Amino acid sequence: MLDNRKKRILQAIIEEYIQTAEPVSSGMLSKKYDLNFSSATIRNDMAELEYANFLDKPHTSSGRVPSGKGYRYYVNELLKDNNITKEEMQYIKLKLEQKVNEIEDLTKIATSTLSEMTHYTSLAIGGTAISHNIEDIKFVLLGNRVLMAVILTDGGLIKETIIKFNADITEEQVRNINQIFNANLRGKSLAKIDKPMEEYIVSEMSYELQIIKPIIEQINEAILQNDDIYLEGTNRIFEMPEFKSYETARNFLNVIDTKELIKELLNTGQDEGIHISIGDENQYIELKNFSLITFKNIVEGKEMGTIGIIGPTRMDYSKVVSIIKYMLKELNE
Repeated sequence: MLDNRKKRILQAIIEEYIQTAEPVSSGMLSKKYDLNFSSATIRNDMAELEYANFLDKPHTSSGRVPSGKGYRYYVNELLKDNNITKEEMQYIKLKLEQKVNEIEDLTKIATSTLSEMTHYTSLAIGGTAISHNIEDIKFVLLGNRVLMAVILTDGGLIKETIIKFNADITEEQVRNINQIFNANLRGKSLAKIDKPMEEYIVSEMSYELQIIKPIIEQINEAILQNDDIYLEGTNRIFEMPEFKSYETARNFLNVIDTKELIKELLNTGQDEGIHISIGDENQYIELKNFSLITFKNIVEGKEMGTIGIIGPTRMDYSKVVSIIKYMLKELNE
């Protein structure tokens, strides 16, 4: 457990390093920060913080830089989450009040706004609709053997899927399918569309299972699909000094160019709240020099997607978390 003096010194070092990306010396701290401690006291405490693995000392410098453990302590114990101006609040409100046709549009707007305000790369993936209730299902015949299903949920999500058959489908069959699906599923959770529902619906229809089964399977796939990935600000991150390193830049490009990796990073099954992974805490070696902050956009119990911010471990955690918390509040409203 750190005493108050060491906490203040550690916080000052981290905040200075976030701003400058340069190792921090005791002399600079005593001049720039109102710590009311002598340079010798600061120097001794910095040595103790280094010994306890809260700080690292680059070989070519007399100053110190935060370690992964130091960043984690800062995030858990010292971080201020009200680091947001009135102008930034007004800007977020303005951006989120844009007219949207689908709830996915709001995720896109939130993602681009985060990147614009933090200058880091933001990424997002659309949420599964499994927790939503069905408001309407519409089947439209596109050809003799092709049917389009459109599902509207009470959360504003629209899911579309194309279903192909091995036999001809008539307009009369489509009308009956529309009637029976809506009669049995409207107002119910999307989770109700499962394999047992096939038998339930077939029992009320004269059609064979070979017609209903592909409908159920395709609707299930459309509901669970969340392949829409949004990336914003991928170029901004290369303006930071860390990306002068070829290895760091290459690892970053490997991450954002791999769709499956992004999906895994964002689909971690986490609950509501802001989750921060710092450096070596990330499960992928490509992210050892990065921090990832993610949060699920959950409104009234319905998952609208997961949004993340990726940046160097020298990320301005206070600013990013403050913006995310305010944005979550506005998204819920």
